[in-house]
Order: sequence, then C-alpha cells, then structure tokens
Amino acid sequence: MPDSTQIDTGTDELLCEIRQRVALVTLNKPHKKNALGDVLTPALRQVLLDLETRADVGCVMITGAGNAFCSGGDVSEMGGTPVGTPTIVLSDEARFADLALKQQTLTGRLYHLSKPTIAALPGAAAGAGFSIALACDIRVASARAFMVTAFRNVGLSGDYGASWFLPRLVGLSRAKSLFFRSPRVSADEGQNIGLIDQVFPEESFREDAFAFAVDIANGPTEALMRMKQNLHAGLSQTLDESLALEAKQMIASGGGREAREAISAFKEKRRPVFFPSGVEQD
Repeated sequence: MPDSTQIDTGTDELLCEIRQRVALVTLNKPHKKNALGDVLTPALRQVLLDLETRADVGCVMITGAGNAFCSGGDVSEMGGTPVGTPTIVLSDEARFADLALKQQTLTGRLYHLSKPTIAALPGAAAGAGFSIALACDIRVASARAFMVTAFRNVGLSGDYGASWFLPRLVGLSRAKSLFFRSPRVSADEGQNIGLIDQVFPEESFREDAFAFAVDIANGPTEALMRMKQNLHAGLSQTLDESLALEAKQMIASGGGREAREAISAFKEKRRPVFFPSGVEQD
C-alpha cells in the first residue's frame, strides 16, 4: 500500500493527503494567512463531503500552511466578479439564504462529519477561521498560536457558527466577553479555558499534531462515530433519552468486528489493531 494518497481538491489553495488513516487537509494560502475565498472555501466544502465516505480515513485534521491557521474571510476575493460581468442585485432574503447554505455546508458539515475532526493551529485562527476551528471536535495548537473572534474589529456580528460553538466550550459569559472585546487568546490561555485540548512546542508542532491525529484515526472507527453521535445528541436531549441512545449504540457496537478485536487483544495481552495492513472497516 502507498505511504500516502494525494487527493485532488481542484486547486493548489487546498491540499489533502491521506496518511496512516489521517486525512490531512491543509489551507494553502500562506501569503494571505490562509484566508477563505472564492476558490479555497468551495474546495474545502467539497473535500469534507468526499472524505465522509472514505473507508481509509479514520480522522480528519485541518491545518494551515505557513505560520497561520486561517485569518478569516479574504475580503479582496469574496463576492468578486470579473470586469464586464453584469451586476446581479439580490434581495435580503436571497442573500440570507445564500449565506445560511454556505455556513451549513462548511462548519455545519464539519461539525456533523461522522469521523473525528481535529483543528491543528500553527498560528492565528481569526473570524470565520476561528469558527472552523471551533466546529472541529478537538483543537491542538502550537505554543505560538492564538485565537480571536475578530468580528467586532470589522463591525460584523459573526458567522459560521461561532456564537453556537463558543458558549458550549467556554460558557456564555466568557463567550460574550470574547465576542464583545475580541481579545487575543494565547494557546496556553485557550487550554486553560477549554478551547484548546493540547499545546505542542512550536518546533515540533506539525509532527506532534499528526501523531495525535494518528492515535485517534487508528482507533475503533465505528465506535468513535457512535461516541460522537451520543455526545452531540446529549447536548439537546434528556438523560433518559441519552440512556436509551447509549443502550442502542452499545448493542450495535458490541456485535461488530472492532469489539471482537478489542476482546481478543485483551485476552492475548496486546494492543488492539483495528486496521491491520490491507484491511478496511466493515
């Protein structure tokens, strides 16, 4: 089997390779701090859709090239039209529907992805780039990284789910402060308040972050998917509803290949190998 599989994203602004069951998705506009735009953003939406169904992917890790994760929207690109193109004036309702769909198919798609997702922050995550990081299941960061809501600095209220994700991670009052004041939150401070799960040294960040992702990607994929479903559902359902869902998921996972391998490994006093070479999930 090849050491890695390169995925054609249709643009050099977004790179994707699959290695050791990790889909490494790299925002690749370092000269613009990996800002989102009319080429990068649609490509990211599509690659997330493609990775959802790949049996050789156990985890998706999103990162940025250079010294930033993502600085938010690229104002110089977004919504631009070539010279001579007729201007189409959309109603407020049409603009609302368009933006809602764009959000649902980016951070919404990322949040609901069945596979575990990791945002690996080598540097700044700001505005909509911060929202993308928040939409991931886990965030790891370089010691030099920082996060900022940034919306107040450009007179905007915020988008791509930041106002939904942030209070669930740090509480409502702190989320309000981060929105209203827009302070820079360092990697260490982010870890202290629950935004960052692990901070790695700057010099070994990419290697450390990838190893972190490999550990998750080679776990029991079906069980991890069910864990994610349980945790997401638990945010909005009663305890009894969660107990019922857990019971359903436990019965389903208990009869699968992953549980059989884990039990065999326990009896044989070895680490379970859920994806031996050449074997994909059921």
